[in-house]
Amino acid sequence: MAKKFSISGKAGGDRIGEENGSHNSADDLLEAMGYTAELSRNRSTLQVVFMSFVLASIPYGLATTFFYPLVGGGAVNIIWGWVSVSLIILCVAVSLGEICSVYPTAGGVYYQTFMLAPPWYRKIASWICGWSFVVGNITITLAVNFGTSLFLVASINVFESSPGVGIFAGETYQVFLIFLAITLLCNAVSSLGNRWLPILDTFAIFWTFAGLISIIICTLVIAKHGRHSADYVFRDFDPSNSGWPAGWSFMVGLLQAAYATSSTGMIVSMCEEVEHPATQVPKAMVATVIINTIGGLLFLIPLTFVLPNLVDLIAIPSGQPVPTILKSAVGSAGGAIGLLIPLLVLALMCGIGCTTAASRCTWAFARDGAIPGSHWWKKVNKTLDVPLNAMMLSMTVQIILGIIYFGSAAAFNAFSGVGVICLTVSYAVPIAVSLLGGRSHLKNGNFDLGLLGATCNVIAIAWSLLAIPLFCMPSYLPVTATSMNYASVVFAAFFIIASGWYFIWGRSNYAGPPTHEDAILEHRHSVSAADKY
Repeated sequence: MAKKFSISGKAGGDRIGEENGSHNSADDLLEAMGYTAELSRNRSTLQVVFMSFVLASIPYGLATTFFYPLVGGGAVNIIWGWVSVSLIILCVAVSLGEICSVYPTAGGVYYQTFMLAPPWYRKIASWICGWSFVVGNITITLAVNFGTSLFLVASINVFESSPGVGIFAGETYQVFLIFLAITLLCNAVSSLGNRWLPILDTFAIFWTFAGLISIIICTLVIAKHGRHSADYVFRDFDPSNSGWPAGWSFMVGLLQAAYATSSTGMIVSMCEEVEHPATQVPKAMVATVIINTIGGLLFLIPLTFVLPNLVDLIAIPSGQPVPTILKSAVGSAGGAIGLLIPLLVLALMCGIGCTTAASRCTWAFARDGAIPGSHWWKKVNKTLDVPLNAMMLSMTVQIILGIIYFGSAAAFNAFSGVGVICLTVSYAVPIAVSLLGGRSHLKNGNFDLGLLGATCNVIAIAWSLLAIPLFCMPSYLPVTATSMNYASVVFAAFFIIASGWYFIWGRSNYAGPPTHEDAILEHRHSVSAADKY
């Protein structure tokens, strides 16, 4: 009989020991999994939900990638693309949540893959999954900070020196310097203010909905150039701007929604800083997707009602149409910048959250010896209570990759595409291994949705198989050096390097995460027995 996914996190049968409310139980389980607790458990359930929400930062994430559905099909692509992907990502969250309730560790998906896979392929499966997760975390953090830079330039240019000419040139070197400053700021806040991050995450959710309410009221009430009909918002589909066949054009436009929801599983990296990770993290993942779906619709529907001409929006040099949409709706640059400030602040919070998550997964993978120089990257700074070396490694890689922007203005497309692809792959691997193994391990966790869970697994895997080729495609035809999607090149390079490094070094040196399955089962049974008294 399948266990029920309850609000309390309790289910029939065995339960992981976080239910008793003590940090010791979570640390004991971590020790049973082969690790020593090195980070403070300072996050409650709501704070985990808030951080997961900040990682997605839906209004900001949807704003910076608004170009893709505009090219893909317009209004229908914007609204129904978001709804479709959100439902799929809910299946991904449910699938990962079931597994996380069994193995709640910062290693996340790669640790789970190793524990669930048969011995004959568990090492290489966890290796590829781990590298996908690390590269995905780093490149999605890079995409967030780079997107913030481009969005800031576009926001400043709602003020014009002459019709159609913004006041800030936004030269390549200027964008890069803004990106560099944002990256350094996010790392400084994440490393120096770790104890205050839960408060920042809590503030972010109230800030987000205050900003959403402002955007909804101002755009729909003022609507300087009028409003479209509901028929236009929910039924108008125009794929002519992409050059792709209609169906494929709609699919390519899904990158907006996929990018905004790609952070769903990143919160797993925070398991060792959560009071009751086996129940809190799964609930946070599922709850956040539901909240984000609603928040996304509250953001997208008003903007779609006041869309200016699609051709004009697509032609904007910055590739950031939202500032122009808001300026058109409220009729003034001052009003537009007032509505953009909440998005810009949220963008910085998102960068800080992604920086934190990326450092944790890099640290966890290094802890198991999978990253060259692991003895450096697995160290935890006791004063700051963060894996500072791993954070600096992640930051350095982001800055080096950011230099690509000097060679191609399409760099942001590549960063966001690779981030989505790598994270999608990393989520799919443990889900596929779990499904192929008959999901038998779930009887030892807190959540087992039975047939519903298996259905979610299949949907999540099918989405992954579609996402890999889909997000390597250029957004529109004909393809030029500028419009080319270089995500395929970066992803192929990552896959070749990760695979080659495994056969050169990893096969003989990488042992994988520590396996203490008997100790884990003994811990669960002891907690279950204690709960009876």
